[in-house]
Amino acid sequence: MIYIRESIYSPFFNFMRSLKSFLQRKNIKKVIALDDKTVFFLFKKIVKEEFGNMGLEKLQPDYFANGILFIRSESSAWTSELWLQKNKIMRKINQEIGKDEIRDIKLK
Repeated sequence: MIYIRESIYSPFFNFMRSLKSFLQRKNIKKVIALDDKTVFFLFKKIVKEEFGNMGLEKLQPDYFANGILFIRSESSAWTSELWLQKNKIMRKINQEIGKDEIRDIKLK
């Protein structure tokens, strides 16, 4: 009886092994939609690394749409500081995400 069971299930197991090896060779990954909460979390993490707790208090993400991150600043001094560092911050966020999702940072 064991032989009969193995022969019944062996095509299924062979198929699953083949599918698994195919997916591993093609390196297929699950695509996850990027939401604003994820972008805000990464922005806050990087701002804290770059500017400390003071920067975290003075720079707040407002919203994220079409690859553009909108940031609200408490003063013009912080707006200028972020404007000088925006390419570096965009690069770090995109590295954390794994692809170039953030195209620009707009300041208010």
